[in-house]
Amino acid sequence: MGVQVVDHPLAQSLLAALRDRATPPPLFRLLAKRLALLLCLEATRDLPTASYEVETPLARATGARLAQALVAVPVLRAGLGMLEAVTELFPEVTVGYVGLERDHATFEPSLYYSKLPPLEGRAVLLLDPMLATGHSAAAACRSLESAGAEKVTLLSVVAAPEGIAHLQKFHPEIGIVTAAIDDGLDQRAYIVPGLGDFGDRLFGTL
Repeated sequence: MGVQVVDHPLAQSLLAALRDRATPPPLFRLLAKRLALLLCLEATRDLPTASYEVETPLARATGARLAQALVAVPVLRAGLGMLEAVTELFPEVTVGYVGLERDHATFEPSLYYSKLPPLEGRAVLLLDPMLATGHSAAAACRSLESAGAEKVTLLSVVAAPEGIAHLQKFHPEIGIVTAAIDDGLDQRAYIVPGLGDFGDRLFGTL
């Protein structure tokens, strides 16, 4: 899949509001969910379907249903802000969790929690709103692949070129769906212009 930027006007309007430092946490959560809905729709565009027959009030018709099970895996804690969008669109989705903590000196992640359902033969949506250095996303991908994942798509609200390059170098098979590719990273490895710390803004822990 490579990298796909969702440039729908609604997505870009939602993103601008998320960037605004004056957006309070309750509104930030709502906007994040709405943007995640758009990202999820794009990320699942090519999922395989199977035909089946239904009875309408007037006649028989041919419909389609998903032919592959879906798993959503938010990266704790920020990825939780995207999860409800996926479960609303796909109520049958199975959910796993990956907890990663970044060392603020080295920017390297460490895995502190992992709870994953069976992944073999399923399409996996990895939910990580900020693709910065790419190290956390790569660590999450390693965890998923070691658990049997074959098709993984990363959903990010904002991505940095450095993070995209890192992920494509070590996990070229991973698709990336994002609302924006920003300028780059600052000295603290924050995305610029970005939108600040997604988790802090989501949960009001500023």
